Amino acid sequence: MTTGVVAEPDSPVGGGWIARISLAVLGFWVVVLAPVQVLLPVQIERIDPAHKESSLALVTAAAAIVSVLAAPLAGAFSDRTTARLGRRQPWILGGSLVCAVVLCVQAAQGSVLGVALCWMVAQAAQNAMFAGLTASVPDQVPVRQRGVVSGFVGLTGPLGLVLGVLLVTQVVPGQTAGYVTLAVLLVVLTLPFLTTKDTRISEREPLRLKRFFAGFWISPRRYPDFAWAAISRLAIQLANAIATLYLLYFLRDAVHLGKPEDGVFVLTVVYTVGILVTSVLSGRWSDRSGRRKPFVVTASAVIAVAMLILAIWPSWPAAIAAAAVLGLGFGVYAAIDAALITQVLPKATDRGKDLGVLNVANTASQALAPLIAGGLISLLHSYTVLYLVAAAIALAGAVLVLPIRSVR
Repeated sequence: MTTGVVAEPDSPVGGGWIARISLAVLGFWVVVLAPVQVLLPVQIERIDPAHKESSLALVTAAAAIVSVLAAPLAGAFSDRTTARLGRRQPWILGGSLVCAVVLCVQAAQGSVLGVALCWMVAQAAQNAMFAGLTASVPDQVPVRQRGVVSGFVGLTGPLGLVLGVLLVTQVVPGQTAGYVTLAVLLVVLTLPFLTTKDTRISEREPLRLKRFFAGFWISPRRYPDFAWAAISRLAIQLANAIATLYLLYFLRDAVHLGKPEDGVFVLTVVYTVGILVTSVLSGRWSDRSGRRKPFVVTASAVIAVAMLILAIWPSWPAAIAAAAVLGLGFGVYAAIDAALITQVLPKATDRGKDLGVLNVANTASQALAPLIAGGLISLLHSYTVLYLVAAAIALAGAVLVLPIRSVR
């Protein structure tokens, strides 16, 4: 039995709370995205240049599999945490500290196996942190405010990518300096949120392993909206992961850009500007209209258009145009899908666990993307086919959100 956290929150959160959780999520995205976009590809290319694509796919897929397990487990245990700090903050603090330490260790790795093991541990810690952060929104933010809050939080993904890529390519371009800088930044950005009041529980049911693990199965028959939301998210995140995994290699091998690392940074900035234009505005509009689905469907279709641009016109001008279109679409998607997700959770008492299950869609996409993208590139040597597949998956994500009934 839990107390004080079952009811839906009614009091709106203030600007300070939104700023602090946004900073913490920004730190999370910095250490998730910057290594994948720059540090990992460059590190693996130095270790194994002849098999860089397959080695990168192996490392990212193995870490994503760990994430698939870590996300729901961390969420479920945070639901049961009775610490004085609250039930979410111990996981946020612990995850950020472990991740920071492991990133420093990863900087010294000289083998693909060492990189893979470190990144697997880092991903587990990142998911523990993210479980606490994402569950804090439905714990403390009323439904009528979740669109705009999700809009601000949604900005942190692209901002984290810009900040991280800027740091590791322009400010501290060395491998060791890059990893250590990201580790320090993660802790610094997370600490302010740990000063906010967290939800607490004073009692909990005894842990029965059979019942505990059975709770991870959320019946699509009993909760169909939850199932449709999860599948739709998987499709969109998979399309995005396929499109971005080999972006550095795409710019180097297909576009023949002289400095592909700089190209990644430029595209990231363009993409971020698009998200800044649409994220908060669409969240506010969605809150006022009370509608979520039309925004998600439209955004998913726009994301597919960006993939088609890359497939049809593999050039630097097309890459810039695609980044702008993708940013506009993903800004809407990130804000509104996050709000929609919180409205299809089966039980208030299990928010952490249920959001962890839904976040498997994010991590599963990271596991599947290397298999799909790596297979396509290895067999067909065609980035055109790669981006056509990504576009088709994004369109499927748009269709899959339509059957949801409990959210307009």
